[in-house]
Amino acid sequence: MGELCVHSVLVTGANRGIGLGFVQHFLRMPKPPQWIFATCRDPKGQRAQELQNLASKHANIIIIPLETSDPTSIKAAAAKVGEHLRGSGLNLLINNAGILKPNTLDNETLEDMREVYTTNTIGPLLMGQAFLPLLKKAAQGSPGSGLSCSKAAIVNISSIGGSVASCTIWELMQAASYRCSKAALNMLSKCQSLAYKEHGILCVALHPGWVQTDMGSFDGHTPPVTVDGSVQGMLKVLSSLSEKETGAFLDWEGNAIPW
Repeated sequence: MGELCVHSVLVTGANRGIGLGFVQHFLRMPKPPQWIFATCRDPKGQRAQELQNLASKHANIIIIPLETSDPTSIKAAAAKVGEHLRGSGLNLLINNAGILKPNTLDNETLEDMREVYTTNTIGPLLMGQAFLPLLKKAAQGSPGSGLSCSKAAIVNISSIGGSVASCTIWELMQAASYRCSKAALNMLSKCQSLAYKEHGILCVALHPGWVQTDMGSFDGHTPPVTVDGSVQGMLKVLSSLSEKETGAFLDWEGNAIPW
């Protein structure tokens, strides 16, 4: 297994939970990325305080405001990242930002379904489109053939909740809008893998596990996986991926999840 070694990475939803965990783990690498673009809705808000503190100590962290449901915000973020990279490409795009509405099926609404789908599915679609030129540039500037996350990759943080075959923990949480959005994200990941393979870009959907985050903890349930354990596992998986796995749906331990 090779070591994940990237010049630049962008993480959405980086102010807390899994997104913040990714930023922390990238900083701990033997060779940290030269650029860690950490995006969130409100960089100056209270919920981004920990990220702000990290950025004040590490010059390679660039905090960028980003609303993944807003095409204008996405384009502005892509332009800012391009300015910082100064002609080099973006190696790794991690679409982590996501929302969940814990509704029962009977209580799902048009508004909630639209909001969840826009953030969890359409956001990663638009992010892939906006950052494609920078990802292509990274792929072109990397030595060797084949695909890898050290070269150029889109990583969509999905969920086993989007697996039609398993439909796990239905009894605990129905959340149909979330499940539908993640099932659609899995298909998007497959489509991206087919469309972007010719550009040298690997695309994969990852289930991070049931993780101890604000989103993962509900109704008094404590998830079994820590943020640290999840992110560490996912980075290990990403370091091992090649063209054989592009378009796959895997968990944080590298196991294939049924569609």
